[in-house]
This record gives sequence, structure tokens and C-alpha cells, in this order.
Amino acid sequence: MKRVEEKAPFKVQKVLTDSGKSFTDRFTRAGERKPSGRHPFDQECQALGIEHRLIKPVRPQTNSMVERFNGRISYVLATRRYRSGENLEQTLKRYICLYNHHIPQNALHHQSPLKDQSPIR
Repeated sequence: MKRVEEKAPFKVQKVLTDSGKSFTDRFTRAGERKPSGRHPFDQECQALGIEHRLIKPVRPQTNSMVERFNGRISYVLATRRYRSGENLEQTLKRYICLYNHHIPQNALHHQSPLKDQSPIR
């Protein structure tokens, strides 16, 4: 998480993870979703001012949503070469604008997350 924070061209505010042992010491099906704060990943997030959230146990729909989003970002990054960190940052900003304003989401009744708001550039 520290390396992501150092390299990301933006401020990471929240992280949504599954309940894998890499991310949490919560291994219950009882539905406890609040990280304990004792796991090294939790402690690193706290030190960086990042909110760590856990997806609901036994909810493949949420995990699929996260994986699909990560896959889209990976595809965008893999289909182009970047001459500089600034070039990469501009590509990510354009994709985020496209995602937030133009790509419909099933969970939002086939609307984009920020459909009625003008894009910030």
C-alpha cells in the first residue's frame, strides 16, 4: 500500500478489499466487515490516512465488480506506452472522466456515476 501511495498520481482515499489474509485478520462468515486495525495492511492504511473497507463475506458480486474495474484499468494501461509519469497521469484522468460521466453501471440503473454533473478537468 505504501508503494501504491508513493507512485499514484492522486490521493488514495479508500481501499476496498476482500477478506484475504493479505488484507485482514477477519476470517469470519458472520459478516464482520470493519477491519480490526491490528493487521499490517490496516496499520499501513491508517498511517497513510486511507480508509480500508472489506467487501461482504460470500459476496462474489462485489468481488466481481472490483475485479472488472481493475481489469478495465489494466487494459487501458496495457494498450498504450507512456513516455512519462505525466503522460500516464493524463491517461488515467481521462479514463476516470470517461468512467464517471459516460460508462453506464448496472448498480446505478444503467446510468453513469456522475451522469448529471459536468466533468472536472
